[in-house]
Amino acid sequence: MTSPQPDWQFTGEYFENCNCDVVCPCVFSALPQLTAQPTQGFCDVAMGFHIERGSYGATALDGLNVAVIAHTPGPMAEGNWTLALYIDEHGDAAQRAALQAIFSGGAGGMIGEFVPLIGSVLGIKTVPITFTKEGNQRTLVIPSIMQMGVHAAPGAVPDTPMVAVNAHGFNLEGVVIAVGNAGSTYSDYGLRWDNSGKNGHYAPIAWSNAA
Repeated sequence: MTSPQPDWQFTGEYFENCNCDVVCPCVFSALPQLTAQPTQGFCDVAMGFHIERGSYGATALDGLNVAVIAHTPGPMAEGNWTLALYIDEHGDAAQRAALQAIFSGGAGGMIGEFVPLIGSVLGIKTVPITFTKEGNQRTLVIPSIMQMGVHAAPGAVPDTPMVAVNAHGFNLEGVVIAVGNAGSTYSDYGLRWDNSGKNGHYAPIAWSNAA
């Protein structure tokens, strides 16, 4: 018999940078469909997560970071995703195990909804991860592997981000339309991409495995 997963919850920040032209068509076929054709025919996306406050059972997760890398050969809804997961080395053994359970989808919640779409997992690594939030920019760095950064796309009102409401399942209240910074790159597991100038989003998130 499978043991029930502990209750978990966290609040924090999320951002992504994919290889689609701005704006990614996925926001027009929001969760759970994700049926739009990526603008390049396939999707190479990096997602960064910073937990401000959170817990997995009795294990605190405050201040920790995670990165998820995905490649899909076509529309995301068609599955066969290839994934890699990077866990913050600043966590202790219990914290790293908790992050792995949550972000692999095994502990339910938002990421758990994607599990049926995953075809292969390249690996799970414990690495140093630096997350930075400065005004309308977000960056996440894994030395020698990834330097991902996005900034809010310019809108009609200076210094006021454009927000897509009811368009992205990670935060239905709105995600900022963003653009990849110059040098937003990834290289690991034989995958390599440069998403500079390509689509991005960022938003605060509040997730849990509550029904």
